[in-house]
Amino acid sequence: MENNTNNSLAQDKVLILYILNNINQDITESDLFKLISSINDLNYFYFKQILTDLVDSKLVGTYTKDEEGEDIPAVFEITSEGKKSLELTVDVLPGLLKLKTDVILKNEFNNITSEDSIVTEYVPENEHSYTVKCKIIEDNKTIFEVKAFAGSNEHAKAISDNWKNNAYSIYPKMLDLLTESENK
Repeated sequence: MENNTNNSLAQDKVLILYILNNINQDITESDLFKLISSINDLNYFYFKQILTDLVDSKLVGTYTKDEEGEDIPAVFEITSEGKKSLELTVDVLPGLLKLKTDVILKNEFNNITSEDSIVTEYVPENEHSYTVKCKIIEDNKTIFEVKAFAGSNEHAKAISDNWKNNAYSIYPKMLDLLTESENK
């Protein structure tokens, strides 16, 4: 049984390297977990352990793009050592698993990353006051952000939900209003 567990661990490590090698861009931990869990049934703690092992062994690099002191999630990328290791171990992945991964990367990766480009958070200032931040993030850069006041938790949640569901129609309208000429 232990040998089977070791094979599974090795396969899961190679799968993460394979994904990172084939997306050709940085990815957040949550996006990587969404991808790998849609390909292979892993629980989050096991995934986190594998990712930590890959980072510790310098096969995967991680860094944070600091943007004006904001909390930006760390992103991950395969290192040159990771690419060399993948070349030597890619045969550990069964052909069907590689095919499934390729199909999911082709069809699902853009959907997964676009989900994270619409971000909202609301922070209680006191019992009856919330600050709601609504953002659009592309390539780990905030391209639009607006903060709003909400007088209740329900109002803050409504603003947050509306932004998540309608950001792509709200954003152009706000941009038009902001760039509208005074000489109408």
